[in-house]
Amino acid sequence: MPLTTSAPRRSRTVRTATAVATAVTVAGLVLSTGAVATAHGRSDRATLTEYARDTWASFDAMVDPATGLPADNIAGDLDTSTRSGYTSPTNIGAYLWSTVVARDLGIITRGDARQRLATTLDSVAALERHEASGMFCNWYDEATGELLTTWPADGSTVHPFASTVDNAWLATAMVLVANAEPRRRRSAEAITATMDFGFYYDPAARLLRGGFWVEEPPGGGVLDSYREGIADVWYTGHHDGTLNTEPRMASYLAIAWGQVPAEHLGVQVFEGAYRYRDMQIVPSWGGSMFEALMVDLFVPEAEWGPESWGRNHPLYVRAQIEHGMGEAGYGYWGFSPASDPAGGYREYGVDALGMDPAGYTSDQERTSVDPGWDDPACPREPSVPAGYGDGVVTPHASFLALPYAHDAAMDNLAALRSELGAYGPGGFYDAVAVGSGTVAETYLALDQGMVMAALGNELRQDSVQRCTVRGAIRQVIEPLLAIEEFSVSR
Repeated sequence: MPLTTSAPRRSRTVRTATAVATAVTVAGLVLSTGAVATAHGRSDRATLTEYARDTWASFDAMVDPATGLPADNIAGDLDTSTRSGYTSPTNIGAYLWSTVVARDLGIITRGDARQRLATTLDSVAALERHEASGMFCNWYDEATGELLTTWPADGSTVHPFASTVDNAWLATAMVLVANAEPRRRRSAEAITATMDFGFYYDPAARLLRGGFWVEEPPGGGVLDSYREGIADVWYTGHHDGTLNTEPRMASYLAIAWGQVPAEHLGVQVFEGAYRYRDMQIVPSWGGSMFEALMVDLFVPEAEWGPESWGRNHPLYVRAQIEHGMGEAGYGYWGFSPASDPAGGYREYGVDALGMDPAGYTSDQERTSVDPGWDDPACPREPSVPAGYGDGVVTPHASFLALPYAHDAAMDNLAALRSELGAYGPGGFYDAVAVGSGTVAETYLALDQGMVMAALGNELRQDSVQRCTVRGAIRQVIEPLLAIEEFSVSR
């Protein structure tokens, strides 16, 4: 969440001399964490390019050609009649940066990319949003661009909500497009110019809030005003106070654009880490891969913060691998929120790597770990499960791990494809329960967007990062990350 607070913490990319390189052996495999661009990695270029072409096919099917807005998800056969009927700022952002990647990899022509970007940007500019903040609400009809107040699947009421993190991903895409396609710079910058992340800032806590409703929602919210003369909104009751989760992207943008004060980075916190096996790691909220590593697709955190993210990101990947291959014995790894193979959507993760008391678990049975409590006044012994059930692995987690465990990620993806059949016309399906072999044969814009961004970095020398951080983000955020230091294992 914000770059400002967090009890525990963690990190990413290891293409720099300062990044930590480690080697671990799990289930007989030597896993290189912290070294990329190896000979093995270069030999995989054709495979990664194939993945990119197929993944792009899912976006081509998801997007409505009239509006240029992608559906949130689509069925595994890419039948356009199965588009979800709704989209979000994150989905739109994922399509925008994936279009740039597809162009750079030669999957689509430059002219096609420019036209696609123009159509989408025009539609985004016309979307209804909160006027005072310039923030977009969470759900729109991808075929019409209309703000949703009724959910397509069941007719239930939708209360328009402007999420901090969802708006951050859309804004990130706009920055990338502005830098990557000069002919669309003006349109992209016109949208970000009206987006004020300071609207989420709580000066009392010096943190960003999770979002706000424009009208009072059921159960209420925290009624407050951004500043005098601006209508009140109903904020969430929580703040984005965990550092190692994806809302930190909103903090990077808000700080770089001067929309929140420098004190946002100066909150005094309990700086801690969790012990997992022989590693000490700054945890994320739920123990999932995308919380820790999605931001790293766009901001070179490990390079800019060698004593913080440069140490934590490789460890986080290693821990995910050790959980899947060693502790749980699944034979596969990579745990992150994804489609539930049994239906619907679920949050998956490595419970021991998360702060959430309820825990994101890695299997369908929701097998969790109780780490215990060492308070002498009320001690509680740790409780470790004797075994795990039907583990659910999502391929996008392996793509996020490419900079830190390239060979292991390539091997894991190959196994998911050849052994479990987790691959279709749009690339890797969203998730697979590795014990039962049940595949969630669907494609999600968010998860496919992470795959495309990871491939853009891997195949084009970190092009997604370079296009995002050019300008204010590098000038302001790089010096801040350079001084961070996490108390984690080396």
